[in-house]
Amino acid sequence: MSSTAVYLNELGVVCALGSGRAQVRDGLFADQPGGLSDNDTLIAGRTLALGEVSGPLPDLSALPVALRGRNNALLETALLQIRPAVEAAIARFGAGRVAVIIGTSTSGIGESEGALRLQADEGRWPDGFDYAQQEMGTSARFVRERIGSDGPAWTISTACSSSAKALMSAARLLRSGVVDAVVAGGADSLCRFTVAGFCALESVSAARCNPFSRHRNGINIGEGAALFLMTREPGPVRLSGWGESSDAHHMSAPDPQARGAIEAIQQALDRAGLAADQIDYVNLHGTATGHNDAMESLAVASVLGTQVPASSTKPLTGHTLGASGAIEAALCWMTLADNPDQRLPTHWWDGQGDEALPALALVAPGTRAAQPLQHVLSHSFAFGGSNAVLALARG
Repeated sequence: MSSTAVYLNELGVVCALGSGRAQVRDGLFADQPGGLSDNDTLIAGRTLALGEVSGPLPDLSALPVALRGRNNALLETALLQIRPAVEAAIARFGAGRVAVIIGTSTSGIGESEGALRLQADEGRWPDGFDYAQQEMGTSARFVRERIGSDGPAWTISTACSSSAKALMSAARLLRSGVVDAVVAGGADSLCRFTVAGFCALESVSAARCNPFSRHRNGINIGEGAALFLMTREPGPVRLSGWGESSDAHHMSAPDPQARGAIEAIQQALDRAGLAADQIDYVNLHGTATGHNDAMESLAVASVLGTQVPASSTKPLTGHTLGASGAIEAALCWMTLADNPDQRLPTHWWDGQGDEALPALALVAPGTRAAQPLQHVLSHSFAFGGSNAVLALARG
């Protein structure tokens, strides 16, 4: 079954733009940038623009303590949107033929932060805390138990490529014939640990990030979740190809020659059987950091040229870290399958290009594709040189 087509049949998503396909799509194609909000509570003495999910999340208090927490509440929000289709798949294929693969980088670290503060202040652990909340594997265990599947389940944590790799792993599992359906995606939640870490790297922008600008000065951290029901049955969007590489140039800086990113993009094209000029749009990793944008613009220009429409959607969602690959795949899914006006996601920035970088065709507000979109790429380039590129096609 190695050449069997794999489809992204159903989508559930929550991020700073809203909850559910309709809200997120409206925010993605809005005339003005939204999503981010100011936060002065995570880092003492600093106000930062963050991609926070607003509003109440599902109550998980009836579940075992190890399965509670904000990360899993975000997963539950996305899962509820596709649960009827997931339950139908389990009924049709059997619980043992439905797998779960989730990408994350924070898991339940936020819950551990609160517990450690109480331990330091009062010498006791809080009621309702379990160390297992922060285990990476908890994310996949949570989804598996919520849907009642009995198939393979695992979590991938490779920093910002985590959930893109989850979709790739799901595709391989489906094409092998081991299972008939996979619930795949990712989630990450805001916490002090993550924001403070990026602040220590001096790579956080206090205002909305400004990718590929000469004035770019860092990322906005975000949170959210996206889950897909993936099968071999035809659906709205096909995962036509993917590419992975590991350049291992530096712990936190990308290879300035973009060798790993170039390899991942070319692999995705080759696996999908596409030429560079067949790509209609690229969702850039676009973190608005000096090194990443320089590397990525070089990679795009080298493989795809400088005429393909491209944008970073992180000024709308923030950088959702381990969830970013799945959330940005969700935005590409909407661009392909839920977009009758053929709009392209805007690249929100100050318009001040960096003369040291190749000049990419960054999408201006209100841009529409001249022809129905057929093929798009989504880039995820992580710490440690873990590179992942998804090729998505109209189903």
